[in-house]
Amino acid sequence: MKAIRRFHVRTVLPDAIAPLGDLASNLYWSWHEPTRRLFAQMAPVRWEKVRHDPVALLSSLTAQELNDLADNETFVATVHAAQAELEGYLRADRWFQKWGAHVEGGVPAAIAYFSAEFGITEVLPQYSGGLGVLAGDHLKAASDSGVPIIGVGLFYKTGYFAQSLNRDGWQQETFPVLDPDGMPLSPLREADGTAATIELKLPGGHTLRAFVWKAQVGRVPLLLLDSDVHENADHVRGITNRLYGGGSELRLQQEILLGMGGVKALRLYSRLTGAPEPDVYHANEGHAGFLGVERLDELVTQQGLTFDAALRAVRASTVFTTHTPVPAGIDRFGLDLIRHYFGGDCAVPGVPLGRLLELGAETYAGGDHSVFNMAVMGLRLAQRANGVAALHGAVSREMFRGLWPGFDVEEVPITSVTNGVHAPTWVDQRIFELSDRVTGKPMPSADEIPAVVEQVPAHELWHLKRELRDSLVQMVRTRVRQSWIDRGASAAELGWTESILDPDVLTIGFARRAATYKRLTLMLEDPERFRRLLLDGDRPVQMIIAGKSHPADDMGKGLIQQMVQFTDDPAIRHTIVFLPNYDIGMARTLYPGCDVWLNNPLRPMEACGTSGMKAALNGGLNLSILDGWWDEWFDGENGWSIPTADGVFDPERRDALEAAALYDLIENNVVPRFYDRDTDDIPQRWVAMMRHTLAHTGPKVLASRMVREYTRRLYTPAAQWGWAAAAEDYAQAKSLARYAHRLGEQWPHVRVDHVESSGISDAPQIGDPLMIHAFVSLGGLKPKDVRVQALYGRAAENDELSDLNVQDLALEESYEGGRHSFTGTLDLTRTGSMGYTVRVVPTHAGLSNVAELGLVSNAG
Repeated sequence: MKAIRRFHVRTVLPDAIAPLGDLASNLYWSWHEPTRRLFAQMAPVRWEKVRHDPVALLSSLTAQELNDLADNETFVATVHAAQAELEGYLRADRWFQKWGAHVEGGVPAAIAYFSAEFGITEVLPQYSGGLGVLAGDHLKAASDSGVPIIGVGLFYKTGYFAQSLNRDGWQQETFPVLDPDGMPLSPLREADGTAATIELKLPGGHTLRAFVWKAQVGRVPLLLLDSDVHENADHVRGITNRLYGGGSELRLQQEILLGMGGVKALRLYSRLTGAPEPDVYHANEGHAGFLGVERLDELVTQQGLTFDAALRAVRASTVFTTHTPVPAGIDRFGLDLIRHYFGGDCAVPGVPLGRLLELGAETYAGGDHSVFNMAVMGLRLAQRANGVAALHGAVSREMFRGLWPGFDVEEVPITSVTNGVHAPTWVDQRIFELSDRVTGKPMPSADEIPAVVEQVPAHELWHLKRELRDSLVQMVRTRVRQSWIDRGASAAELGWTESILDPDVLTIGFARRAATYKRLTLMLEDPERFRRLLLDGDRPVQMIIAGKSHPADDMGKGLIQQMVQFTDDPAIRHTIVFLPNYDIGMARTLYPGCDVWLNNPLRPMEACGTSGMKAALNGGLNLSILDGWWDEWFDGENGWSIPTADGVFDPERRDALEAAALYDLIENNVVPRFYDRDTDDIPQRWVAMMRHTLAHTGPKVLASRMVREYTRRLYTPAAQWGWAAAAEDYAQAKSLARYAHRLGEQWPHVRVDHVESSGISDAPQIGDPLMIHAFVSLGGLKPKDVRVQALYGRAAENDELSDLNVQDLALEESYEGGRHSFTGTLDLTRTGSMGYTVRVVPTHAGLSNVAELGLVSNAG
């Protein structure tokens, strides 16, 4: 029998232990081990049963059990100590407050961080994979550093999906319904206690209303919009039902709600709580691009700005991060669908449809004029943009260079901030406890790991790794047994699962989304050779594999099935396993327990790939293609790089070559390094690599480093430029809009007419001065409207310049007809084949770089 209505009854806690409510509702517990231990000791068996969910744990306790806890003076004291620690964490000045006090020009009071998914904890399953987990780590690291971020996302009623396997190894999906009232969430409420909502127009006269739930992530509020509002039409209520579900139209609806609705939610939150409105808006991928449209509309309709002036103001305070290394990974919508949602009755008053379409238009060579590109809109609405690793930044500059025609790819204004991972979430507690054993003092943060591990004896590090590996083996045995039961096996035939894997065997992990380019099955390229590796009698290898495929991706499901059927073989199933339903909970045991983390994507299609970072923070060594972060931070002592068959365009041939290189590395480098032992059975060279990884790679991959880098390089400049654009009734934004309009009219008449040089002989030497005289036509522009620059660098055989020095030339003389001469002196400071050229670029106080407007007139 089914209920006709479901509701959630909240636990009433006795006064003595009332702080447990606050401790459970602040997700700080998800990375604060003492708070987790506090909940675990309340009811250890039940804690495991509710999968480490404090809210569920409190709901499961009877009134008598709660009263018994309230009568326990020791427990009550522990609760109040935990509350005091949380309050101290929330109030104390942290890195941002100390650093910001000395920043000239000021720092942002609030930064809005928009993402389609957030992976904070498995208790709040609002993530599908790496993008969401990164966003969760971003919020947690911001909280630890005191950076005043406000997260903005959607609440998906069924999350992503729960994965299982059928008897044939084919992925099965279920979509458990989530009850926000039973989760660490609270609704925004009006003064009269009613649930607050935001509203958006939809085609057909429909209104999209959304509740706003708040999750507290340490110091950081996370706002999640939920379309499941009774007053909505049925199809509207379902907009936030599922993450990445449905077709193109549902995806567009979700992204409109995330972007435009997200800005409205921020305004609502500020009105209800008095929190400052954001100074900076960060779009984490193109999904959130419509946030700029809402802000444009606000400035036009509420501040009286023109669209062009509003565009300049919005750009100044917006940051856009791209995570996509290939055009196929970008959200693109048909123009008719965009017109349907932004035209007619749905028109945005301050954003004419034509101007909106221009924002997402692929106007560059090779672009598709029939689509609206969300990443392109994101770049056009943000003055600052970045990729998520150094290599990915270079790939992104190449991919989007068409938006800045005439500029070399190095000048395309897309920088990079390499991702990081949140150590308190991902580092096993036993690694932190090393400090107690070595120094007699607790380790205050992951920043102390390098100093501590240098003092830890080799045998102690090795024994710790064995403990972590044993914990992983125990988890694997439990999960594999349950997976086979779910696949239809009986308990009587699963005795073999009690002895799968060995805590003393070299353990390699591979857990990735089953996208084709990640090549889940590359290791199966030569199955017999792979079997020999797994079954070696003296030096065996064991593997643990996990990963989900999007429900609509049958190709990805086929890869999973191929892997599962390989692991099902009775001859090898004790050495290699596939674990279904990869999530944060599984990962926290998987990363620490693996000796080696494998990553073999098609280079350069991995934007960053943070799973290997989490393994490294636990002393794991990486075995990876030089892609993403590994291309940047592989140093020869923290793992191995898999050679790539660059230039081989036959995909089957490339896979065969790279798989052979992978087998060679495992056989000839990884296995001997692991099994070569001293007289005390310690692999000294392996432990040295572990120590090096913890001490030297670990600090680089921290999310605290990442968030502080964003704060210094992107957030604070964006805030300051945003303030400058808005000052004195948006004077600078208006001025820049007028200037850009004038340039658009006059730039076709701008050219470099003639360049002369003097001052050097036929055999120039270091230190010689090179005099440049450039004669340019500026049409109706004045010399103060532009910069005339000489670019000097190394010249290749085809005259392409590289390693450039750029120097502004000074106005020398003006002539009739808008012609002018500029001059300057270049000092020759380098030897070899050198060359120079001259160009004209825009200049204005509101431009952050010369390429921003995409206008340049080059000589020649």
